[in-house]
Amino acid sequence: MTRPALLSPPFGGAFVLGFALSGFFDGVLLHQILQWHHLLSLVDAPQVESLHAQILADGAFHALMYAVAVVGLILLWRSRHSLGQAGGSRRLVVGVLAGFGVWNIVDVGLFHWILEIHHIRLDVSDPVLWDAGWLVVLGLLPLLAAVAVARGAQSPGGAGRGPAAIAVFLAAGLGAWNLRPPPAGAETMVLLRPGVEVMDTVVAADARLVQIDASGSIAILRLPDGANPWMLYRHGALMVQGAGPSGCFSWSRPTAGAAA
Repeated sequence: MTRPALLSPPFGGAFVLGFALSGFFDGVLLHQILQWHHLLSLVDAPQVESLHAQILADGAFHALMYAVAVVGLILLWRSRHSLGQAGGSRRLVVGVLAGFGVWNIVDVGLFHWILEIHHIRLDVSDPVLWDAGWLVVLGLLPLLAAVAVARGAQSPGGAGRGPAAIAVFLAAGLGAWNLRPPPAGAETMVLLRPGVEVMDTVVAADARLVQIDASGSIAILRLPDGANPWMLYRHGALMVQGAGPSGCFSWSRPTAGAAA
């Protein structure tokens, strides 16, 4: 499949729809569910100081994304005949992935770093680092997945590369999400290096031991507020969730039983 053929319908409609879906994902997750920021959180103007104005701006953004999604659906409807042609489904997947990634690149580059009207998180010491992580995971990785799917159509035996590329994208995204630092007061799972005593690590990190397995090599620690989980590597850790390769480690909010 040549490049012009790859960019032919339904790629355009799929790209616009992927762009809109990415905007919806951003707004619903970050503005409403996690409430990490609003669209105009960093705008210093009396007109947008109130929560009412901030939510109104979020609503206007979602309405715009809705309009963009409608345009994408119209374009897809007009090119629906191409979906049944050779490579039509692949162009659809490539377009959605590309549009999804491009939105996040535009969002971080323009709204976060140039206009500085908000960041991914405002309650952290280094918001630009969170912006960069978001840009890589939800901006660059979808674009790389789109390229991989597209190239799979141009090489022998590439029929199965599209699903594989999407699986790699999802795995990379979930892995990167697992690297986020635990929130203040959260429990952190630690795999200790052979020969390291857990209490030595606890004392050195000024942490609290919540639980340890029978082997003494895996422990759940509660770090003091503001502590960086990376420092556990200096105190005998082989793997730390939220601070490097961590498999299926995942933090959870402290439970009443753990806090006792």
